[in-house]
This record gives sequence, structure tokens and C-alpha cells, in this order.
Amino acid sequence: MKKVALGIDIGGTNTDIAFVDREGNFLGEDRLSTSNFPQPEVFVAALAEKVRLLEKSLPEPVEIIGIGIGAPMGNINKGTIEEPADLQWKGITPLADLLRAHIDLPILVTNDANAAAVGEMIYGEAKGMKNFAVITLGTGLGSGIVIDGKLLYGQDGFAGEVGHTIVRPGKTNRECGCGRYGCLETYVSATGLKRTLFKIMSDSIEPSELRDRSFNEMTSLDIADAAERGDVLAKRAFDHTGEMLGLKLADLVAHTNPEAIFLFGGLALAKGLIMEPTQRAFHDNLLSIYRGKVKLLASGLTSKSSAVLGASALAWDQYDAGNV
Repeated sequence: MKKVALGIDIGGTNTDIAFVDREGNFLGEDRLSTSNFPQPEVFVAALAEKVRLLEKSLPEPVEIIGIGIGAPMGNINKGTIEEPADLQWKGITPLADLLRAHIDLPILVTNDANAAAVGEMIYGEAKGMKNFAVITLGTGLGSGIVIDGKLLYGQDGFAGEVGHTIVRPGKTNRECGCGRYGCLETYVSATGLKRTLFKIMSDSIEPSELRDRSFNEMTSLDIADAAERGDVLAKRAFDHTGEMLGLKLADLVAHTNPEAIFLFGGLALAKGLIMEPTQRAFHDNLLSIYRGKVKLLASGLTSKSSAVLGASALAWDQYDAGNV
């Protein structure tokens, strides 16, 4: 019987699930709306039913070796989601315990960016690397850091929250979902990009094809498409976003001395629009001893389902280590 891992990527809008074999092939995948479930218990029940139906639809019987879950503020030590800025669920959600009541399998819960880092190490461009970081650019900004071949979790399981480092201190700056002001992810994320564009448009009288779009209607892809068509204000928003990201990545290098930093997620798909200003600011702000030694790269996980692939890699990594 074929062995598979179940990967689950919980995002603020949608949750993706997939059965993935050891080579990273998808045997089946599905999605449900996270935002439709304000109560985590109801969400988990719906998720478990999705998993059961998906397993029944597979072309052949499988042996599930474990479940890897990537989620905002996932705590691998406790199997919980704790005070997530990008989810409706407040407080502490005992996710692994809730899911284990429906599915009796080993369950690992971690930060979605940590899952992406494991995926990069197993399936992507970080194969053979011992020191690297993955920055996820989606609704928020996450980071997974690998030191000496091991994910950095810290005392409580929350090490590496680069998105919640302060770049603009004080309550006059952007409010973050974490309850503070001026966090990096309020500037460098899909949502942060929109906030930047609207600020630029409010301070300028230059024309933009996006001026008639409402904030809720607009997506980061709309801004990228406009920038590619030559929209000056959309391009300026990407430049500002990249400059702030490059600055903070230079700080990350000083803390962790990685071989490479990978950009992962929807905003990273804008390629040159985000990568070029990030590279410039990164180089300009690096301590001289690191210049020319740290690669800044796009993630090697390029499929639309790369986040759930990274989550499944978490289960495979533990299985290969004999821990599940």
C-alpha cells in the first residue's frame, strides 16, 4: 500500500489539503474556506469530513503516515494555534487535539512559514543547505529559519516572527492584527502592498488605472498587473515594499548568517517587481562582511499548491527521522 502524508495549509481565507507521496506528487487535493468558520471546532469538523471524502476519492488505497499542518502562529510544542493575527480565531486553539478527535494519526502543527522552510529543504532549492531562511509573502509575512539543518523554534515554539518586528514604532503608524503598530507585515505583505498603494494615491494627483477600485475589491495581483502595464503609482508601491523588505532581510542576515534567503508565496510571484527593489535595499544595508555571500532567491516551490506541499513535508520529515 502506498504511503502518503496529509498536508494541510491553513490560511486566513482558505485552507488547502492534499495527500502527497514521498516524492512530492499529489494524489488528491481539495480546499475549504477558512473564513466561513468563525468557530474552530466547526472548522475542524468540516476539515475532517473533507479529508475523509478526499481519501475515498483516491484512485488506490493509501497508508497515511501522518498529518503536517502549517498555520499562522502554529506552535509545534503544543499542537496549538496561539493568538493568530490573520485568523478569526482568537486566543489559543488546541488544533491537534481537536483534529485528533476525528482522525487518529500523528499530527504536527507549526507556523506556516516553518512548513514552507521544510518543504524548501525537501522538495525545493534548499536541498543540502544547513543554514537558510524562507520568507512567506501572503496575507501576512511569515518566516521559517533553519540553523545547522534544524528549524529554529525557540523556547515557546515561536522563534523567527520577522513579520512582527517593528519597522515604524508608535501608534501613529499602521495597526497590525497582532495588536501592535508598525509591524513589518503591515507594510510587506499582500495587504500591506494595498495599504501602501492607497497611501501613495492619497498623497499624489498622478493618474492610475487603480484609482476607481475599492480597497476590498483590489488584490495584490491587480497591482502587479497594473505595474507591469506601466502604472507609475503601482510600481512605486512595489518599490517601497521591496525597500522595506530588503532592509529587514539585511537585519535577518546579521542575526542568523544564512547561506540563502528564499521568498515564497503569492506576492513573491510578482518576480522582478518585488525582487529588484528588495535586492537593492538588501545589498545596500548588509554589513560588509556578508556582501556577496548570501543569496536572495525565489522559492523552488512554484506550484499553486506549494504551501500545502510544504505542510506535507513536515510530516515526511518527522517520519523519516523516526519521530512519528
